[in-house]
Amino acid sequence: MENPFSSKPRVKRLFVVSCMVFACLGLLLMDSHTSIAGGESTVVDTGANELMLLCDLPGDVNCDCAVDIVDIMLVASRWGCECGNECYDPLYDLDEDCDIDIVDIMQVAVHWGETCSWRRVNAPYFDGEVRFTETAIFWFGQVNPTANYADVRVGYNDEELYLHLAAFDRWLWYDTTPSPDDLTAWDAATLYLDLDGNVGSVPDANAYRFVAQLNWWEPRDNWQAAYWDDGSDWVAATIPFTATTGWRGNAPNDAADDRGWVVTFRIPFVSLGLEGPPSQGTVWGLAVILHDRDDDAGTPIPDKTWPEAMEPAEPATWGQLAFGIPSYDPSPATPGESVTIRHNLDGMTVLDAAVGGHTVCGDGLDFWTEWGEANYAGEEQFNVQSQADVADWPCFSKYYVTLPLDAIPPGKVVISATLTLYQFGNAGQGWEPGPQPSLIQMLTVDQDWDEDTLTWNNAPLAVENVAAAWVDPVDTFPGWPGIPWEWDASRAVAEAYAAGEPLRLALYSADAAMHSGKYFVSSDTGQWNAEGRPTLRVLWGNLQ
Repeated sequence: MENPFSSKPRVKRLFVVSCMVFACLGLLLMDSHTSIAGGESTVVDTGANELMLLCDLPGDVNCDCAVDIVDIMLVASRWGCECGNECYDPLYDLDEDCDIDIVDIMQVAVHWGETCSWRRVNAPYFDGEVRFTETAIFWFGQVNPTANYADVRVGYNDEELYLHLAAFDRWLWYDTTPSPDDLTAWDAATLYLDLDGNVGSVPDANAYRFVAQLNWWEPRDNWQAAYWDDGSDWVAATIPFTATTGWRGNAPNDAADDRGWVVTFRIPFVSLGLEGPPSQGTVWGLAVILHDRDDDAGTPIPDKTWPEAMEPAEPATWGQLAFGIPSYDPSPATPGESVTIRHNLDGMTVLDAAVGGHTVCGDGLDFWTEWGEANYAGEEQFNVQSQADVADWPCFSKYYVTLPLDAIPPGKVVISATLTLYQFGNAGQGWEPGPQPSLIQMLTVDQDWDEDTLTWNNAPLAVENVAAAWVDPVDTFPGWPGIPWEWDASRAVAEAYAAGEPLRLALYSADAAMHSGKYFVSSDTGQWNAEGRPTLRVLWGNLQ
């Protein structure tokens, strides 16, 4: 049976380790692919009780996504061992010269402190039309008078890759007489794809660039362009694709305030030389640039990029596009105990906060100067909401939560984990059309944040979307603690636990309907409703 996680491995080193050593390192097998703390490694069973471990991060000997003292100590433990010696293991011979010495330690030291930091979107597959509300979502940028923010939705079917970008933009400008050379000098978006993954210091012949500028009523042909890399530079190419745009506000090309614009890319797989969609688990390189223009003169405005440090000519700085949603298969383990993690339970501290328009669509705030900086520390409720209409972005809201994992004893296997949120209401009660169900997505985060200062503009970007759950609207108040809804947090918990980190999450949706907001109880609610606080339940076991 085809491995759903199979992909072209991004190999920096190929290691062979015994299954006993592999178990002692506590790495988490998921079929033949495992993701640890935001990075990737691939595990291939070679038989003879051995596994090949392919690690992406140079110097990361134990594949825990961090180059640190542990990696130095592991190499030093084989000091002086040579090929043919019983103690020799190619895992620790980083320069592959058949002896383990100071050069190998230096190979680790040169990467000291480096961690896996790739951002990744796991694109869902659709049998038929891509369903907007079920696409994977990620975001980047800020909301203020001169900076733009973007929500990006991604999915695919048998025919094409679908990517929809919605930009929050105060002033819309496009070129009424465009030329391919200056498409990005106006409101535009650039999409980068590399079929070989986010690897390499320069693009190759499997790298593509698609540019789409905003326009109004005119046919699209002159406002979009495609390129591929010939090994030395981007070259204009005839690559069939579509890029449709739309806008909301007063009108483009004037000084009156607008709300934003959208572009939808549809890239047929045949245009990329493929007969159909990549197999599930395939990983491509992906990057997005949002270009902005706010006046006729073209006053320079810095681009916004995803990932933040991406360089157009360096695919290794791009993010990852994975086809399909990974599952989680824990290592064989004997069930141990279940732990419950909730704010103020047995002295635990769970931090959570909301950003965006909260439950009032940013009422009372200037949308361009105050909305993006609003802080809701101490609020006893939060909202998760987005829409298809970019004009309504002041109503959009996200939720962040950080949960400690200290209650899980060291050296255990995470068998399963669920995050439970308690819903007490939603937007749109009494309106026609009424509120619709929402597929609320759970995404991992790799940075700490402060509840007293967290805002839409400074909140961490997501590392990866890992789970989703449908949440229905309610017609009447259900009573406290609220209606429980669960997300499968198993893989996210396993990765955080393996990295020795707390579980950091963000929740957001790719909704379309106007009244999509869903209201939940936060960790700041009073002790009278402690049961309604966000709750993580983890079942751990002992490695067999």
